[in-house]
Amino acid sequence: MSRSIVRQSKFRHVFGQAVKAEQGYDDIRVSKVTWDSSFCAVNPKFLAVIIESSGGGAFLVLPLSKSGRVDKNYPLVIGHSGPVLDIDWCPHDDNILASCSEDCTAMVWQIPDHALTRPLSDPVVVLEGHSKRVGIVTWHPTARNILLTAGSDNLIIVWNVGTGEPLLSMDDHPDLIYSISWNRNGSLFCTTCKDRRLRVCDPRKREVVAERLAPHEGIRPMRAIFTRDGNIFTTGFTRMSQRELGLWDPTNFEEPIALLELDTSNGVLLPYYDADANMVYLCGKGDSSIRYFEITEEPPYVHYLSTFSSKEPQRGMGFMPKRGVDVSKCEIARLYKLLDKKCEPITMTVPRKSDLFQDDLYPDTAGPEPAMEAEEWLDGRDEDPILVSMRDGYVPPKSRELKVAKKNVLDSRPTTRRSMSTLETNSLPVNTGDVYVLWSST
Repeated sequence: MSRSIVRQSKFRHVFGQAVKAEQGYDDIRVSKVTWDSSFCAVNPKFLAVIIESSGGGAFLVLPLSKSGRVDKNYPLVIGHSGPVLDIDWCPHDDNILASCSEDCTAMVWQIPDHALTRPLSDPVVVLEGHSKRVGIVTWHPTARNILLTAGSDNLIIVWNVGTGEPLLSMDDHPDLIYSISWNRNGSLFCTTCKDRRLRVCDPRKREVVAERLAPHEGIRPMRAIFTRDGNIFTTGFTRMSQRELGLWDPTNFEEPIALLELDTSNGVLLPYYDADANMVYLCGKGDSSIRYFEITEEPPYVHYLSTFSSKEPQRGMGFMPKRGVDVSKCEIARLYKLLDKKCEPITMTVPRKSDLFQDDLYPDTAGPEPAMEAEEWLDGRDEDPILVSMRDGYVPPKSRELKVAKKNVLDSRPTTRRSMSTLETNSLPVNTGDVYVLWSST
């Protein structure tokens, strides 16, 4: 008699759980604009949500600690003259946020550490270069002050926000760009387009280095993200409008590494990737569930783990960077689910009995320090993210001012970096050699 062998994985029993009602964020008028972005961005300090507003575009920025009901007169960020379509927190400064809008501009904002006391209408820099609405904004993962924007003019522009000037642009896409994702070191990015092609682009050479026609045969929008191994994970639709996911090797686009049909639904599946655990969370707009998968080197390569289900459909989703999760509760991911009138945090937890730090769940993760300057990246240098330890929990650094200078060099002063060995030495417990004596009375 044959016996089935269960696949060994430390993430096989990950479960999702919504936080208590008082820990959510209520009375938020989530935007109703018809655009397939996540409408939400989150980091270890702040939650940002694109909201419905009259007379232009606005979004709400809340400190994570300010849970509960949001006052209807709470100050907003109101610089755009058209609806805001996408927002993204800078990975190297938790107080810097980029936004883009139907008004054909992208803007970069400096958010103060305390809660806003009046509406914020003055961005640090305005990026004007698109002739139609700007629908995608995404930061470079390792270089300081590099920001990518894509618009309905089918143009991709890479900016240095320290100077407020465009560094390079690409016009290789003949139709609307659906999604853009940088690889781990920021040397390449992948795009999906309305012409049904998946492309891998080298921005500094201004060329498409690989492309695949119709990784998913359906005509509905696709999404694509780079994994840490350099493969590309995609979501799309079959010819019969079934939702589908795929894993591809960009050096050999002929056959997929994995292709898996899911269900029949209209909502575009937005993938959120955890590079440390090599897990993908799939959130469909209009769905009331979050599916999660693990990517491995063994067949079938993409392993279904479980589904978190709730009663209300989601309007959007935010994904917390790994340095913002609670390591003491074995939390490996936190998603912020947007509903019609509120935002509900959802924790993803690995069940463990021990209260000790779990080394296998928390490898060193990408920290807030940039690995290089904008000019170094433009000159052809590639660097992986600078990693930090999760052992003692994450303490957000003090905010830094973003200085914008209208010149080609960002800053003349050298950046100081501490070596990892110094950080690790400082974080070790000190043995004082104290002796404790127990007295007993006779």
